[in-house]
Amino acid sequence: MGTHLEPKNFWELLPTDILFQTLFWGRVKSRLGWKAFAFDIDSSGPRGDILVLAKSFGQDMSAAYVPQGPEYGPDHENYGPFLEQLSEAMITHLDKSVAFIRYDLPWTSQYDGDAAGPAGLPSVEARLREIRMNFGTTSWNLRKAALDMTVADTWVIDIGRTEKEILDGMKPKTRYNIRLAERKEVLVETASVEMLPVFYDLYCQTARRNGFVICQYRYFAALFSEWLSAPSTSEVLFLLASRGRDLLAGGIVAISRKTAHYLFGASSSQNKNLMGSYALQWEAIRRARAKGCVRYDMGAVAPVNDTDHPFYGLFRFKAGFGGRIVRRHGSWDYPIDHQAYMTFRNSEILSREMTI
Repeated sequence: MGTHLEPKNFWELLPTDILFQTLFWGRVKSRLGWKAFAFDIDSSGPRGDILVLAKSFGQDMSAAYVPQGPEYGPDHENYGPFLEQLSEAMITHLDKSVAFIRYDLPWTSQYDGDAAGPAGLPSVEARLREIRMNFGTTSWNLRKAALDMTVADTWVIDIGRTEKEILDGMKPKTRYNIRLAERKEVLVETASVEMLPVFYDLYCQTARRNGFVICQYRYFAALFSEWLSAPSTSEVLFLLASRGRDLLAGGIVAISRKTAHYLFGASSSQNKNLMGSYALQWEAIRRARAKGCVRYDMGAVAPVNDTDHPFYGLFRFKAGFGGRIVRRHGSWDYPIDHQAYMTFRNSEILSREMTI
C-alpha cells in the first residue's frame, strides 16, 4: 500500500461531516497560534485530503497534529501500516523541528464490539493496543498517546427521522422532562455573541462542579470571531435556556454538513427542577434537524456503564435521548525525535492535561 501526499492550499479542503477537518476549524486554530496545512492523499488504499496543524512548544521543538483525521481509513488490520506510510510521507513536508505527529483518529475502534450496547466494553491496555496497531508496520513506531485529544467515546443520535420518532426513541423520563420544561415556560433562544462572557462564567461553574478541565476563554473567542468574520460551510449555534431572568443552561453546537457537534455546555446548579438542560438539548436537536443534519454528536460519555467513571453522569443524561455510543480509536503518536517526544509525553502524563 503506497501512500503519497500532495500539498494543497488549506482553504481548498473538501467539505466533510468532520468539523475538525474543515477549513473553518483550520482558521479557528490559526487564530490560536497554530499553522494550518492541507494535503491530498494519494494512496492505493484510502484517499481524500487531510488538515494538519503545527505548533511550536519552545526549545526548537514543535508538533504536528491531525484533528479527527484522516477521514477515510483502511480496514482494521491495516490501520498501523497506513498510518506509518502516511507519517513517513508527511515528514518530508514538515519542519525539521517537528518532534512527533499526533493523529486523533475518527475511525471506529476494533474494540468497539456492539457499539449500541449501553454498557460498552472495558478499556484495553495501551501496551496491547500498541502491539495490535503496529502489527505489519516496518518500524513499530506508533504509540498510544497518554491522553486523547478529543474524546474517544461519544454519544450519537440519529436525527434523520421525524420529531415524533426521535422522541419515541428517548427514555420516558427524558421525554417527561422535556415536556415539563415546556410547561414551566422554559425558553431556549439563540444568543448573541455579547452573551458569550455570561455563558463562559456558567461554563466555568459547571466544569468546576463536575471536576472537568476548563478551556480558556480565548478558545471560545476564536471560535466566534472566525464564524462571524468569514463565510463558511460550517455554522455555530449558540443557545441559552432561561425562564424570566434566570439563566438555566447554555450550549454551543457546530454544524458541518450533515453532522451537528455539541461542543460546549453549561448548566446552573440552581432551578434544576425546571429541566433547562433537557429543553436546551431538544431545541438543539430540532434546529440541527431543520438545517439538514442527520446526526447529533453529543460528545463525551463514559466508555462503560461504570458509576465510578467521571463521565458517568454524562452517560446517564445523554443516553436518555436515545442513540448509541460510538467508540473511536483515540489519539496516536508517531515519534520523529524520540528524545524530545519522551520529554513531551512525560510532561503530559504528569500534568494529566493536554499540552497541544
